[in-house]
Amino acid sequence: MSGNGNKRPPLVADRRYAANPAAKKPAGKKTLTKAKTSRRTRAPAKKKRGLIGWILAPFAYVLRLIWAVSWRLGAATALIIGVAVYYFATQMPPMTTLVDARTRGSVTLQDYKGDVFAWRGDQFGGMVTATSVSPHLHNAVLATEDKRFYRHFGISPRGIASAVRINLRAGRGPLSGNGGSTITQQTAKLLCLGVPFDPDTWDTEAAYENDCRQSSIWRKAKEAIFAMAMEVAYTKEEVLTIYLNRAYLGAGSRGFEAAAQRYFGISAAQVNPAQAAMLAGLLKAPSTYAPTTNIERARDRASVVIGLMQDQGYLSAAQASTARANPATLSEAAAARAGGFFADWVMESGPEFFTNDTTEDVIIRTTLDQDIQNAAENALISVFENQVRDGSEAQAAIVVMSADGAVRAMVGGRNIRATGAFNRATQALRQTGSSFKPFIYAAALESGFSPNDMVDDSPICWRIPGSADWCPKNYDRAFKGPITLTQALAESRNVPAVILSEKVGREAVRTVATQFGIDSDLAAGPALALGVSESTLIEMTGAYAGILNGGSSVTPYGLIELRIQGDDTALMDSSGSGIGERVIRESAARQLTWMMSKVVAEGTGSRAQIDGWQIAGKSGTTQASRDAWFIAFTGDYVTGVWMGYDNNRPLTGVTGGGLPAEIWRETMAPVLAGRTPTPLPMQAPATALNAGVLAGEGGTLFDRDILNVLDIILRDQLN
Repeated sequence: MSGNGNKRPPLVADRRYAANPAAKKPAGKKTLTKAKTSRRTRAPAKKKRGLIGWILAPFAYVLRLIWAVSWRLGAATALIIGVAVYYFATQMPPMTTLVDARTRGSVTLQDYKGDVFAWRGDQFGGMVTATSVSPHLHNAVLATEDKRFYRHFGISPRGIASAVRINLRAGRGPLSGNGGSTITQQTAKLLCLGVPFDPDTWDTEAAYENDCRQSSIWRKAKEAIFAMAMEVAYTKEEVLTIYLNRAYLGAGSRGFEAAAQRYFGISAAQVNPAQAAMLAGLLKAPSTYAPTTNIERARDRASVVIGLMQDQGYLSAAQASTARANPATLSEAAAARAGGFFADWVMESGPEFFTNDTTEDVIIRTTLDQDIQNAAENALISVFENQVRDGSEAQAAIVVMSADGAVRAMVGGRNIRATGAFNRATQALRQTGSSFKPFIYAAALESGFSPNDMVDDSPICWRIPGSADWCPKNYDRAFKGPITLTQALAESRNVPAVILSEKVGREAVRTVATQFGIDSDLAAGPALALGVSESTLIEMTGAYAGILNGGSSVTPYGLIELRIQGDDTALMDSSGSGIGERVIRESAARQLTWMMSKVVAEGTGSRAQIDGWQIAGKSGTTQASRDAWFIAFTGDYVTGVWMGYDNNRPLTGVTGGGLPAEIWRETMAPVLAGRTPTPLPMQAPATALNAGVLAGEGGTLFDRDILNVLDIILRDQLN
């Protein structure tokens, strides 16, 4: 024990407060209670609010109120978005059902050899996946459209903010121009946010797609939700697969497989960096950058894409340089863009449910010969560039067909690359002029006349009830007196044609022309013989094909076989021929061919001559030169050419034996080059002359004392 006895040592507190006498004095119960109460009720001294505090107080209150409302509103919004995303995600169908949801099918047109030359409708080409396409194509799409594709959740706030800033700086609305859309958002738009096409709601598919492309704030909000739902329902590769198959890439191509086949003739798995860049570049503006529209513009856009691929590490500097030095080129079929008018005609002539309105992918093999088509197109271009004045609005059309009516080439106007345009070869009804005259001579030969029969080319008039007398004149305003039918046709004399038509009978002439395929209404008066009636170039060319084939009618045709893609069995097969009923005797057709050969050898069609080849044909020029025709055939092909103005105004210095005959020759010369000449199936008449001359309004035959002199003269001409 310590020395202080029972006394405890002083506490620290005692020592601390020793100087305070009150601390030593025990406090009574009352005093302690009062102290405790005092400590419990005493509040810290309030800090006085200064002037600035009073000023900021309302703002602080508002901020606290805004925060309280905003976080609650944000939480509610996030909950609503989450529910919406979950709902849409649960409604998503299997990915494979979304890659091809076209409401229209496609038509692929092949030439007679089976080579593709044209496409119509919405081409799909078959499903590809994000892993099956060329890696260059995969990377080009990401570099161009969404470099953060694998890092975002369907939308990119950073991309949206950047797009809004760019749009505002350009003076546009925040949603106009750059959209900042991710690939997922673009895919959502391609899917029309899951809303299918309904013909009761939208009149056309175009209206449906326009509705899908709206850019309102509400639409953008729904698009963002749908995009996030897609990210929940599908993997990134599945989203990209849908996009690669659904994107429109110009020229009717839906998806990258169809575009690769359309432009390059290869699969999307085979494209190189330059080709991949060109395809990816189409996503910005498919119609503008389509290489079939402007190859240089497409290459410029591809160069930009190559730069993006290099910047993002998809291509090395050497690879990018090689791609730019060797830009993508179109396939031969895509570059040619041949047969646009022909393709349109075939589409119109086939059954609608397998052509323009097809919901299937259809393959049509046609009669087109691309070599002849190219020759016809080049001929038209050459003649107009070299022999027609600059700025002329004159038009021309060409049809080439075989003797059975199989159309081998067709040009419907000077814009040879046009599709869906007015086709002057099949749609333009024009007066035929003297190109109608072979049907008069066909009727005469069928009635027993001979090419050597005489007709009087002298002034003559016909009385027309209710009007003045009609007195036809020849093109040269001259009259030659008695001449043979052969000479009258070769020189395209008008008076002999009218006399012969009246002698044979207009009804007989109409019958022959109609049975040969002239479906238009034919004139009722004597002017019928001068081609005042209207017809189309394809009708007239088909009628001449009937003369070549020995006197049987033909129906011009272009479709050989139609089948569904993937099927081996044809649904339609027209590979027989277009030859129909016989119109005139074969001997009459052979004699008429001989007479028409004189048109080219000695008469108005001499400009169409090709060395080594027998050619038979007829020129035609209508009143005031509003139409100029030349239709002629070799032993293999019949080719018809028309030239004129769409507004029916007169041509200047053009006749059927002029520029149309030269277009004919420029078309057929390269086609026939290198071939063994095919003789014309013709029959020369006996040299003896009939002892009479066809003349007068009544068509009487009367003797002439000078027959012997004429016989000598005509023998010289025939030889």
